[in-house]
This record gives sequence, C-alpha cells and structure tokens, in this order.
Amino acid sequence: MDNTSIKTAPYALRYGLIYGIILVVFAIMLYTMDMHYQNSTLSTVVNILIGVGGILWGMLAYKKDNGGFISLSQSLKVGVAIALVGSLVGIIYGVVLTEFIDPTTMDKALEFQKQQMLSQNPEMSVEQANQFVDMQKKFSSPLIRSAFGLLFGIFFGFIVALISGLVIKKNRPE
Repeated sequence: MDNTSIKTAPYALRYGLIYGIILVVFAIMLYTMDMHYQNSTLSTVVNILIGVGGILWGMLAYKKDNGGFISLSQSLKVGVAIALVGSLVGIIYGVVLTEFIDPTTMDKALEFQKQQMLSQNPEMSVEQANQFVDMQKKFSSPLIRSAFGLLFGIFFGFIVALISGLVIKKNRPE
C-alpha cells in the first residue's frame, strides 16, 4: 500500500492567498465605511470566521485530494502554512494602508481608543489616557505591527489547525 502523501505547499499557497484576499476585501470594505480603525466586536468576529473558514477549507481540500486522509501533523502543516500566507497578505495590505493610502490610520485608532477609555472609565484622567496613547505609539511602527501580526497569525493558525485537525483527521490504515 502506498503511504505517500501529497505536498502541502500548493494548498498553503492557494488557500492562504484566498484567505488573505478575503481579509483584504473585508478590510477595504471597512475602510470605505471609515471603520477601519475602530476594531469593533463584529469586525473581529468576521475576521475570525474568515480565518477559520479559510484554514478549514484548505485542510478539507487537502484531505479530499489525499484520498480522504489527513493526519494531525499534516493538518498542522497545512493550517499553519495557510495562516502564514494569509497573514502575510493581510500585513502587506495593512502596511500599504497605514503608510500610503491613509497615513492617519494609527492616529485615528489611538484617538478612538483614548475616547473609548475615557468614556468607559470616567475616573481616568485625560493625562492617563494620553500616557496610554504615548505608550501605544511606541508599538505602532510598521515593523512592530507586522511582527505582532505575523506572530498572532501563526498562533491563530496553529490553534485553528489543531482543533480542526483533531476533528477531521483520518489516518491511513497501516
């Protein structure tokens, strides 16, 4: 019996690009509605659903094309790789958005967060909120945002692939 498996790279690239492009389309939609800096609960949930859907879709396609078999390690490889590619696409868009399309995005986001903090914590002074904003500005360079985005994307992909892999795995008979 042949125990060879198909390569994971084409699935990672194809479904990672699909995942990333859908993320970018959603982000552009938020931008056109001037909601791209608010990080609402709904947009976070939609982003999570896009991620889970893209990763799971790629894993299921791999399983189908692999004769109906996928091991947990294959699930992790495919899922994390899809998340990596999708995250890179999203990061590239994010840098283009914040550096070229709308360079005031980070200022808008920090001001929005400051106003949210002040309205949710009436005992907080404006000086404390300004200190928070100043601290956040130190972590808002494109390089640091990209690094955190990539780390989060890989971690998210690992968790999704692990849970999904445990559900969909079907090992080849020995």
